[in-house]
Amino acid sequence: MEGKKFAVLLCAEDSEYVKKKYGGYFGVFVRMLAEEGETWDFFRVAHGEFPTDDEIGEFDGFVITGSCNDAHGSDLWICKLLNLLKKIDSMKKKVLGICFGHQILGRSLGGTIERATNGWDIGVTTVNLSTSKQFNSFKLPAFLQIIECHRDEIRELPPTAEVMAWSNKTGIEMFRYGDHIMGIQGHPEYTKDILLHLIDRLLQHNLIEESMADVAKAKVEEREPDREQWKKLCISFLKGKL
Repeated sequence: MEGKKFAVLLCAEDSEYVKKKYGGYFGVFVRMLAEEGETWDFFRVAHGEFPTDDEIGEFDGFVITGSCNDAHGSDLWICKLLNLLKKIDSMKKKVLGICFGHQILGRSLGGTIERATNGWDIGVTTVNLSTSKQFNSFKLPAFLQIIECHRDEIRELPPTAEVMAWSNKTGIEMFRYGDHIMGIQGHPEYTKDILLHLIDRLLQHNLIEESMADVAKAKVEEREPDREQWKKLCISFLKGKL
Protein backbone atom coordinates (compact mmCIF):
# COMPACT_ATOMS: atom_id res chain seq x y z
CA MET A 1 0.00 0.00 0.00
CA GLU A 2 1.35 3.41 -0.98
CA GLY A 3 1.98 5.89 1.84
CA LYS A 4 -0.03 9.08 2.15
CA LYS A 5 1.00 12.17 0.25
CA PHE A 6 0.89 15.73 1.60
CA ALA A 7 1.79 19.19 0.32
CA VAL A 8 2.82 22.36 2.13
CA LEU A 9 1.56 25.56 0.49
CA LEU A 10 4.35 28.01 1.30
CA CYS A 11 3.05 31.56 1.73
CA ALA A 12 6.22 33.13 3.19
CA GLU A 13 9.82 33.77 2.25
CA ASP A 14 12.28 31.66 4.24
CA SER A 15 14.40 33.74 6.58
CA GLU A 16 18.15 33.09 6.37
CA TYR A 17 18.05 31.71 9.92
CA VAL A 18 15.22 29.22 9.24
CA LYS A 19 16.82 28.23 5.94
CA LYS A 20 20.16 27.52 7.57
CA LYS A 21 18.90 25.77 10.68
CA TYR A 22 15.76 23.93 9.50
CA GLY A 23 15.94 23.82 5.69
CA GLY A 24 13.27 26.53 5.39
CA TYR A 25 9.67 26.57 6.62
CA PHE A 26 8.98 23.41 4.63
CA GLY A 27 11.60 21.69 6.80
CA VAL A 28 9.96 23.06 9.97
CA PHE A 29 6.55 21.63 9.00
CA VAL A 30 7.95 18.28 7.87
CA ARG A 31 9.80 17.98 11.17
CA MET A 32 6.52 18.44 13.05
CA LEU A 33 4.07 16.49 10.88
CA ALA A 34 5.80 13.86 8.74
CA GLU A 35 5.74 10.17 9.64
CA GLU A 36 7.43 7.18 8.10
CA GLY A 37 6.24 6.06 4.67
CA GLU A 38 4.72 9.43 3.71
CA THR A 39 5.66 11.72 0.81
CA TRP A 40 5.84 15.47 1.47
CA ASP A 41 6.02 18.07 -1.27
CA PHE A 42 5.69 21.86 -1.43
CA PHE A 43 4.39 24.64 -3.67
CA ARG A 44 5.66 28.20 -3.31
CA VAL A 45 2.21 29.70 -3.78
CA ALA A 46 3.42 33.20 -2.79
CA HIS A 47 5.63 32.96 -5.93
CA GLY A 48 2.70 31.85 -8.08
CA GLU A 49 3.56 28.13 -7.94
CA PHE A 50 0.28 26.17 -7.66
CA PRO A 51 -0.67 22.50 -8.07
CA THR A 52 -2.63 21.63 -11.21
CA ASP A 53 -6.14 20.15 -10.85
CA ASP A 54 -4.68 16.68 -11.51
CA GLU A 55 -1.99 17.18 -8.89
CA ILE A 56 -4.53 18.25 -6.26
CA GLY A 57 -6.16 14.84 -6.59
CA GLU A 58 -2.88 13.06 -5.83
CA PHE A 59 -2.59 14.55 -2.33
CA ASP A 60 -4.31 13.35 0.84
CA GLY A 61 -3.90 16.67 2.59
CA PHE A 62 -2.49 20.20 2.51
CA VAL A 63 -0.90 22.54 5.04
CA ILE A 64 -1.02 26.33 4.55
CA THR A 65 1.77 28.28 6.26
CA GLY A 66 2.01 31.71 7.83
CA SER A 67 2.86 34.79 5.76
CA CYS A 68 3.86 38.45 6.05
CA ASN A 69 1.00 39.24 3.66
CA ASP A 70 -2.51 40.13 4.79
CA ALA A 71 -5.10 37.38 4.38
CA HIS A 72 -7.62 40.16 3.63
CA GLY A 73 -5.40 41.42 0.76
CA SER A 74 -6.14 41.17 -2.96
CA ASP A 75 -2.71 40.18 -4.34
CA LEU A 76 -3.01 37.92 -7.38
CA TRP A 77 -1.50 34.88 -5.61
CA ILE A 78 -3.93 35.32 -2.69
CA CYS A 79 -6.90 35.34 -5.09
CA LYS A 80 -5.50 32.21 -6.78
CA LEU A 81 -5.03 30.57 -3.38
CA LEU A 82 -8.68 31.29 -2.47
CA ASN A 83 -9.76 29.56 -5.71
CA LEU A 84 -7.51 26.59 -4.95
CA LEU A 85 -8.94 26.28 -1.42
CA LYS A 86 -12.49 26.24 -2.79
CA LYS A 87 -11.48 23.36 -5.11
CA ILE A 88 -9.81 21.47 -2.26
CA ASP A 89 -12.90 22.00 -0.08
CA SER A 90 -15.19 20.62 -2.80
CA MET A 91 -12.95 17.54 -3.01
CA LYS A 92 -13.09 17.18 0.80
CA LYS A 93 -9.29 16.96 1.04
CA LYS A 94 -7.80 17.61 4.49
CA VAL A 95 -6.48 21.15 4.95
CA LEU A 96 -4.67 22.51 7.99
CA GLY A 97 -4.13 26.29 8.05
CA ILE A 98 -1.61 27.96 10.36
CA CYS A 99 -1.70 31.72 11.21
CA PHE A 100 -2.15 33.36 7.76
CA GLY A 101 -3.28 29.88 6.62
CA HIS A 102 -5.97 29.82 9.33
CA GLN A 103 -7.18 33.27 8.25
CA ILE A 104 -7.21 32.55 4.50
CA LEU A 105 -9.17 29.33 5.15
CA GLY A 106 -11.70 31.37 7.13
CA ARG A 107 -11.94 33.85 4.25
CA SER A 108 -12.36 31.08 1.65
CA LEU A 109 -15.39 29.83 3.62
CA GLY A 110 -16.98 33.29 3.66
CA GLY A 111 -15.56 34.59 6.94
CA THR A 112 -14.25 38.12 7.64
CA ILE A 113 -10.56 38.90 8.26
CA GLU A 114 -9.49 42.25 9.75
CA ARG A 115 -6.71 43.89 11.75
CA ALA A 116 -6.95 42.54 15.30
CA THR A 117 -8.92 44.75 17.68
CA ASN A 118 -6.26 44.23 20.35
CA GLY A 119 -3.26 44.79 18.07
CA TRP A 120 -0.28 42.45 17.70
CA ASP A 121 -0.14 39.21 19.68
CA ILE A 122 3.50 38.09 19.91
CA GLY A 123 4.84 35.60 22.41
CA VAL A 124 3.45 32.50 24.09
CA THR A 125 -0.32 32.76 24.52
CA THR A 126 -2.75 30.77 26.67
CA VAL A 127 -5.52 29.36 24.48
CA ASN A 128 -8.82 28.06 25.94
CA LEU A 129 -10.11 24.89 24.29
CA SER A 130 -13.80 24.24 23.77
CA THR A 131 -15.32 21.12 25.27
CA SER A 132 -15.80 19.77 21.74
CA LYS A 133 -16.46 16.03 21.57
CA GLN A 134 -13.70 15.92 18.95
CA PHE A 135 -11.15 16.52 21.71
CA ASN A 136 -12.49 13.83 24.06
CA SER A 137 -10.12 11.09 22.93
CA PHE A 138 -7.16 13.38 23.61
CA LYS A 139 -7.75 14.05 27.31
CA LEU A 140 -6.57 17.62 26.66
CA PRO A 141 -6.48 20.20 29.45
CA ALA A 142 -8.90 23.17 29.40
CA PHE A 143 -6.14 25.33 27.91
CA LEU A 144 -2.82 25.03 26.07
CA GLN A 145 0.10 27.40 25.47
CA ILE A 146 1.02 28.24 21.87
CA ILE A 147 3.51 30.56 20.14
CA GLU A 148 1.73 33.47 18.41
CA CYS A 149 2.83 36.21 16.03
CA HIS A 150 -0.01 38.04 14.25
CA ARG A 151 -1.81 41.35 13.94
CA ASP A 152 -4.82 40.18 11.88
CA GLU A 153 -7.60 37.89 13.03
CA ILE A 154 -10.73 36.13 11.84
CA ARG A 155 -13.50 38.42 13.03
CA GLU A 156 -16.37 36.25 11.86
CA LEU A 157 -16.92 32.72 10.53
CA PRO A 158 -19.92 31.20 8.76
CA PRO A 159 -22.34 29.48 11.19
CA THR A 160 -21.36 26.08 9.73
CA ALA A 161 -17.83 26.45 11.18
CA GLU A 162 -17.14 25.51 14.80
CA VAL A 163 -14.91 27.72 16.98
CA MET A 164 -12.71 25.29 18.92
CA ALA A 165 -10.44 27.67 20.86
CA TRP A 166 -10.16 31.31 21.91
CA SER A 167 -7.89 33.51 24.04
CA ASN A 168 -8.09 36.82 25.91
CA LYS A 169 -6.72 38.55 22.81
CA THR A 170 -8.35 36.64 19.98
CA GLY A 171 -11.91 35.34 19.74
CA ILE A 172 -11.15 32.66 17.13
CA GLU A 173 -7.85 30.90 17.93
CA MET A 174 -8.88 27.67 16.24
CA PHE A 175 -11.81 26.49 14.14
CA ARG A 176 -13.04 23.47 12.33
CA TYR A 177 -15.27 23.13 9.27
CA GLY A 178 -16.67 19.70 8.48
CA ASP A 179 -14.20 16.88 8.98
CA HIS A 180 -11.67 18.21 6.49
CA ILE A 181 -10.75 21.82 7.38
CA MET A 182 -9.02 23.11 10.50
CA GLY A 183 -7.36 26.45 11.24
CA ILE A 184 -5.01 27.40 14.09
CA GLN A 185 -4.12 31.06 14.65
CA GLY A 186 -0.95 30.29 16.62
CA HIS A 187 2.21 28.56 15.41
CA PRO A 188 2.35 24.95 16.65
CA GLU A 189 5.37 24.39 14.36
CA TYR A 190 7.49 27.24 15.78
CA THR A 191 10.27 26.77 18.27
CA LYS A 192 11.18 29.63 20.60
CA ASP A 193 14.34 30.44 18.63
CA ILE A 194 12.34 30.88 15.39
CA LEU A 195 10.03 33.35 17.15
CA LEU A 196 12.91 35.29 18.75
CA HIS A 197 14.55 35.72 15.33
CA LEU A 198 11.21 36.79 13.86
CA ILE A 199 10.77 39.44 16.58
CA ASP A 200 14.17 40.88 15.64
CA ARG A 201 13.17 40.96 11.96
CA LEU A 202 9.87 42.73 12.74
CA LEU A 203 11.82 45.28 14.76
CA GLN A 204 14.38 45.82 11.97
CA HIS A 205 11.54 46.47 9.50
CA ASN A 206 9.90 48.92 11.94
CA LEU A 207 6.75 46.79 12.10
CA ILE A 208 6.86 46.81 15.90
CA GLU A 209 8.24 49.20 18.56
CA GLU A 210 11.26 48.26 20.66
CA SER A 211 9.11 48.22 23.82
CA MET A 212 6.76 45.68 22.21
CA ALA A 213 9.73 43.51 21.16
CA ASP A 214 11.04 43.53 24.76
CA VAL A 215 7.64 42.53 26.20
CA ALA A 216 7.28 39.76 23.58
CA LYS A 217 10.77 38.38 24.32
CA ALA A 218 10.01 38.37 28.07
CA LYS A 219 6.79 36.40 27.39
CA VAL A 220 8.80 33.88 25.37
CA GLU A 221 11.24 33.39 28.26
CA GLU A 222 8.44 33.02 30.84
CA ARG A 223 6.33 30.29 29.25
CA GLU A 224 6.75 27.02 27.42
CA PRO A 225 4.50 26.24 24.43
CA ASP A 226 2.75 22.85 24.59
CA ARG A 227 4.40 21.74 21.36
CA GLU A 228 3.89 17.98 21.78
CA GLN A 229 0.15 18.31 22.35
CA TRP A 230 -0.28 20.65 19.36
CA LYS A 231 1.79 18.30 17.23
CA LYS A 232 -0.43 15.35 18.21
CA LEU A 233 -3.55 17.38 17.47
CA CYS A 234 -2.32 18.50 14.02
CA ILE A 235 -1.14 15.01 13.00
CA SER A 236 -4.39 13.43 14.17
CA PHE A 237 -6.50 15.94 12.24
CA LEU A 238 -4.46 15.75 9.04
CA LYS A 239 -4.38 11.96 9.01
CA GLY A 240 -8.00 11.34 9.89
CA LYS A 241 -7.66 10.27 13.50
CA LEU A 242 -9.51 13.27 14.95
